[in-house]
Amino acid sequence: MIDQRTAPSAVLLLRVSLGLLFIAHLYWKFAILDGGLDKWWANFAANGYHAITPWYCISAEFAGALLLIPGIWTRWVSLYALPLILGAAQYWAVRKGFYFTIGGTELPLVWGLLLVLQALLGDGPYAAVPSPMPRSAMPKTA
Repeated sequence: MIDQRTAPSAVLLLRVSLGLLFIAHLYWKFAILDGGLDKWWANFAANGYHAITPWYCISAEFAGALLLIPGIWTRWVSLYALPLILGAAQYWAVRKGFYFTIGGTELPLVWGLLLVLQALLGDGPYAAVPSPMPRSAMPKTA
């Protein structure tokens, strides 16, 4: 049974937490990573990724950081960022294995699951711009 009193707060907490994760990751990339964004960007080419990949990755991270916390199209932003996180999970699974202690795939898998949950749960309270629903999902009127 879902507690209707606390469920909206849980959705809001999830949305804000995901946004903060994206902010923290961008901060790491721009301020902490040795070599900064240039090194991160060059890593894609060095590992054989297509040239569009870092563009998508950085756009998904900025979308998550800037749009999730205020609740702007939350469902769609979560789904847009999901391939980024699943790609990160695959990247680390191949190189480091599962466990986070050696930079593995554990965190990206949980992060991806949280994005799926957010997309399923919706925008939550205090969403600035609720996610538009596809016409097929809208209630039928007589």
